[in-house]
Amino acid sequence: MSADAAELSFEQILGRLQDVVERLESGELPLERSLSVFEEGVRLSRLGATRLDEAEARVEELLGDSGQTKPLHDVRTEP
Repeated sequence: MSADAAELSFEQILGRLQDVVERLESGELPLERSLSVFEEGVRLSRLGATRLDEAEARVEELLGDSGQTKPLHDVRTEP
């Protein structure tokens, strides 16, 4: 994965994945190019899944064990 891909926002990742799907569904790419585009899609999908996991972890941290939100200063000061 390129360094610039790691800097993409989740929304940008989704946009690029949509582009990958459209290129593959067009059926106009030669086999080797299709494989390359598919590989890009897999990388983007994994990066998007990682971003979602990170967001879920942040939400769980904010909610804590009780399911109630914590004040943000409490979250930052907990070890």
